[in-house]
Amino acid sequence: MYASHGFLRSDIGDVDVVYHDGLYHLFHLVLPNHDFIAHAVSSDGMSWRRVKNALFVGEPGEWDDDMLWTMHVTLDPDRPGEWRMFYTGLARSEYGRVQRVGLARSKDLYHWERCNHGHYPLSIPAPHYESSVDEGRKWVSFRDPFFYHDTETDDRLLLSTARIKDGPIIRRGCVGLAREVSPDNFVFEPPLYRPGLYDDVEVPNLFKLDGRFYLMGSIREDTKIHYWYADSLEGPYHNFFDNVVLPTGNYAGRICRANGRLLLFNFFSKTEHVYGRDVVKKLLPPPKELVTDKAGRLKLKSNRDFDHLVTGREIVTATYQVKVLYDNPHASAVDRPDGLHLSCQSGYEAFILPGRHEDFRLRSMLMLEGLGKTGLVLRMNDEGDGYYLSLDLVNGIAQIRAWGANPTPEFEHAFRYEPLQEAQFRGSDHGPWQIEVVAHGMYLEFSIDGIVVLSLVDDSFSDGGIGFYTESAAVCLKDLHVETLTRPVSENAGEPVYTATQRSPDAEVEGR
Repeated sequence: MYASHGFLRSDIGDVDVVYHDGLYHLFHLVLPNHDFIAHAVSSDGMSWRRVKNALFVGEPGEWDDDMLWTMHVTLDPDRPGEWRMFYTGLARSEYGRVQRVGLARSKDLYHWERCNHGHYPLSIPAPHYESSVDEGRKWVSFRDPFFYHDTETDDRLLLSTARIKDGPIIRRGCVGLAREVSPDNFVFEPPLYRPGLYDDVEVPNLFKLDGRFYLMGSIREDTKIHYWYADSLEGPYHNFFDNVVLPTGNYAGRICRANGRLLLFNFFSKTEHVYGRDVVKKLLPPPKELVTDKAGRLKLKSNRDFDHLVTGREIVTATYQVKVLYDNPHASAVDRPDGLHLSCQSGYEAFILPGRHEDFRLRSMLMLEGLGKTGLVLRMNDEGDGYYLSLDLVNGIAQIRAWGANPTPEFEHAFRYEPLQEAQFRGSDHGPWQIEVVAHGMYLEFSIDGIVVLSLVDDSFSDGGIGFYTESAAVCLKDLHVETLTRPVSENAGEPVYTATQRSPDAEVEGR
């Protein structure tokens, strides 16, 4: 997992990732200033090393002398071996109220030169879009460029976050469309997609997967990554009943093709309490692989590169390897031919597996008996403080909470109970279910039947016991094993940075 570091806690903004010659190239904004586009490289998409910054704001008086916003890097279809970066820029003279799209070129992904001449920067025109500060929200939306090139048909489309001219003010958001009709010459057309519901469709992506076209965008109203599908490039684009790729907190997704896989990168927004106030911190979690199910719905698989981080493996097959946490007299653990059977007929019990775990991957086949509750406990101490992953397998609901004693209790506030993330999956009244949990530094991920359901960042608990809980229910576990993962490196610098947890410099010194 990658995060910006620094005395004033600079932050990662929108990201774009390109895979080339065995390296992932990450380009990202640096908040809050938006004054340059940073560049980092990685061999696995998880541990990054900062290199030469790609682009800085323009000189005073230039069209992008105020801020730089979201970018997209692709191969130049007319200059073999060269790259183009479309990026968003704002001007100080306009108080940042007009967004334009510019271009920079590179031959090696490391050295970039602006193209402040000819066709660039691009400005969004009428009649299809708001193009004046006198319209709509009194500022011009034309940002988050995404260039799509179909090598079979040579269709070249530039997508953007834009707004139509008519309708309710906060529901004009659309995916703008410009077609490249000759090198660097773009003609604007009606929107590729206009939902008629949202203020903006941010950070659009367009790709073809398993014979269908998919359009993906982030929606500020619910802070989620949505998608739509079509049978042809121009649409029309349709919804499934559930068109959310990742649950709340995950935003600004960008796709990257690497080694035959289509990967999704995004940032995760995490709220931290710093110096007495809440601060939203953005971090880059590990990528996930985009796939489709039988109906053509987009799904995510856990990053297979976690396989390379495994340093140990323990198989759990018998009750002697399990201890109970709460000493509930109605709880029992029984060895059966079909697996390890854990039960609690009344009340609550957590069954803890061997060892104390920090970074791990747990996998098991799980079968549920009865109509009660079940789930997992992660990084748990002897008092029952840790993460509680609740699973409603019948209705298909997963919830993860940080739950434990309050270190500074006052009156009835003796405990912390923080819902961190909730998501739905396809439930059923039968099993078995294949479950997987990844805990790597502050990154937590839960998959069921091979599909990622929860993906979040949290640092409430760093290590402890792991296991399963039941409440008026029983579970049978088969092929249960826990793998130890190497300690996560969030940044490969001169001295590797092993954690993205933010503390003041004084606290760092005191902690040594």
